[in-house]
Amino acid sequence: MAVRIAICNRKGGTGKSTVSVNLAAGLAEHGFRVLIIDLDSQSHCAAGLGIKPSAPFIHDIFGGNPEALNESIVLSDYPGLWLSPANPTFDHHSAGENQLQLEEALHQSNIDERFDVVLLDTPPSQDQLLMNALMAADWVVVPFVPHFLSYQGIKQLVRLMHSVKLSNNPRLQLAGFLPTMASKTMKHHKAVMEEVSRHFGRDRILPAIRTDIRLADAFSKGQPVIGFAPKSRAAEDFSVLSQCIGERLSEREHA
Repeated sequence: MAVRIAICNRKGGTGKSTVSVNLAAGLAEHGFRVLIIDLDSQSHCAAGLGIKPSAPFIHDIFGGNPEALNESIVLSDYPGLWLSPANPTFDHHSAGENQLQLEEALHQSNIDERFDVVLLDTPPSQDQLLMNALMAADWVVVPFVPHFLSYQGIKQLVRLMHSVKLSNNPRLQLAGFLPTMASKTMKHHKAVMEEVSRHFGRDRILPAIRTDIRLADAFSKGQPVIGFAPKSRAAEDFSVLSQCIGERLSEREHA
């Protein structure tokens, strides 16, 4: 059974799509069959994998076509990694009121039997697409840039997750907070990460992704960084993160 992991932060610019693409590639390297579902109409996951998005799209399920999920899935050039691309012209306000459309489409398409991991890349806003992701997810990874405003956004998202867990999705769990564009030398970054650790617990902090221009270079070439620049510090960081998440997935499978 697949584990569905939502990559969420209501604040933009935290690297959600970068995390989705590179974590997916890292998990695929560990032998997991990985599907990215890109719910953000910016369609950055397709760009990061060198895929030109074309219909059908994952967003077609919100127009009453649950089969669009199956029909939209394309294999990337990276072994073990598939994508259900976003529609770059989709209007988020047209998603409707049903917060279970994604859950229903996943069930109808037997996605959980065909993949080991489903990563849900979400838009940077509290809209119906984010709610659909939280209703369908098992785990949530929260990328955040370690500064004060991001910390405030984390607390708001955790409150939303708690509400969803209590009301509609009891299996929803916080996999952890992921520092992105992080610096071990900047005092403010260190202070914010310490505050997150103090408030939520040190075991909630995932291995950080440091600032590295090679990530942007890799995205511009449509490749995960572990393939584009395997000796870069970003590739090293995503390898460590993928190993961490992969071990948790294996523990869950054997529990």
